[in-house]
Order: sequence, then C-alpha cells, then structure tokens
Amino acid sequence: MSKKCELTGKIPLKGHNVSHANNKTKRRFLPNLKKVKFKSELLKKSLRLTVSNAGVRSVDKKGSFDEFIKSTKSRNLSLRLRKLKKSLISKSA
Repeated sequence: MSKKCELTGKIPLKGHNVSHANNKTKRRFLPNLKKVKFKSELLKKSLRLTVSNAGVRSVDKKGSFDEFIKSTKSRNLSLRLRKLKKSLISKSA
C-alpha cells in the first residue's frame, strides 16, 4: 500500500533529524492517512478511501464528496477516482 492520499495526492516528504550536536540523519515526514468511507449521492454508492486528514477537511469544506470530486483537478486524484469523476460528470450533465 502506498502512503499517498487518494484525494489530494499528498506523499511522504524527505528531511533530516537534527541532533543538538547538529548531526543529521535521514527521515521521512509521512502524511496523516486514515481509511474513510465516503458516500456519493449522485452514484448512490459508498467508497472506502485512504485519505489524509487535510483531504477529509477539504471534502467537508466543499459540502459533499461529489462536489469535491467535480471541483478537484484530475492529476491530484488516484486512478480509481479519475474514473469516478468521469462517471459523476456524465451523470450530472
């Protein structure tokens, strides 16, 4: 399982742990991922996604999962959600 948010495309960042003596060791900053169930009202089905906490908050801000998917750029979405976005757009049109 990749450590990538399916909604926002957030991935782990690289950096250093820096000690008091200024020794640097490599580390990874992982996104805060959670398994969340979202419900699509237009398609009448629910999806279980691996999403960052920021992604969940973005969906809440837009109002619904369907509105968030429609307004998000496709390059940030996972392959599964790109297909879902196409079907959402065709249903609403």
